[in-house]
Amino acid sequence: MISISESAQAHFAKLLSQQAEGTNIRVFVVNPGTAKAECGVSYCPTDAVETDDLELKFNGFSAYVDAESQPFLEEAEIDFVTDQMGSQLTLKAPNAKLRKVADDAPLFDRVDYFIKAEVNPQLAGHGGECNLMEITEDGYAVLQFGGGCNGCSQIDVTVKDGIESQLLEIMGGEIKGVRDATEHQRGEHSYY
Repeated sequence: MISISESAQAHFAKLLSQQAEGTNIRVFVVNPGTAKAECGVSYCPTDAVETDDLELKFNGFSAYVDAESQPFLEEAEIDFVTDQMGSQLTLKAPNAKLRKVADDAPLFDRVDYFIKAEVNPQLAGHGGECNLMEITEDGYAVLQFGGGCNGCSQIDVTVKDGIESQLLEIMGGEIKGVRDATEHQRGEHSYY
């Protein structure tokens, strides 16, 4: 579920040695599954452990994860890096904002997850977004673009060379292509 590098384990062990006996760490997500999701690590004294917490044992300490945060911390990584600028603890949780779907989930759910987890973060840099509207009977993912994507002159490149090529690589046996349902002509609906 969560991988903690050896350097981060050593860092936590050092910090915990200065705390009360039996203190461990808690890894959590605030506002899990939303755009405002934030991950954190805190001390977890023995009286703060809940019955439904997941205990992950590491070298010299345990990390506890509450039941609500667990699915959002799949594939999370904690590292402690030191460079010329100093030391920093990093926590990467790619599924904090969106719960990862199982490999055997319905096709719509897997494509929707891909759009929200992989495509939208890239489009957000340009003020854009994309939503999966449907998957047609003949295997095409129908997308609706908004924000900075609506009226963009590069939308064909985004759809064909970006989204479609990635989807075909990942789900080529199930998806035949991508169709854009957005009216990109200049008008009041367009984003400029």
